[in-house]
Amino acid sequence: MNPASTDQPHVFKGRLEDRGELFAAPADQSLFESMRRAGLDWPVSCRNGTCRSCIGLLVAGQVAYDIPWPGLSLEEKRDGYCLPCIAKPLTDFVLQRE
Repeated sequence: MNPASTDQPHVFKGRLEDRGELFAAPADQSLFESMRRAGLDWPVSCRNGTCRSCIGLLVAGQVAYDIPWPGLSLEEKRDGYCLPCIAKPLTDFVLQRE
C-alpha cells in the first residue's frame, strides 16, 4: 500500500468574489454545503437544483453535477451560471452571487 494514498476527496479552494471570503470545498460536497460548513451565508431553498434561489456566477473554475440537467438553460450554463446547491467543484473556483 502506498503511504501517500488516501481515500479522502480532493479539497479545492473556493472564494466568494464580492466578499473575498475563502473556504475549503471538498470534491464530494456541493458548493453550498462547503460554504455552510465554513459558516458563510448563501441563499438556498430546494437543494435539488429546481428552485434557482441559489444561482450564482462561476467567475473562475469548473463544476460538475450529479444530475444530467439541472435547472439552468443552455445559455445560462454557457454564460457561467451554476447552482451551488448541487454543483460540485472540479477545480479551485470563484463564485459571485447574482
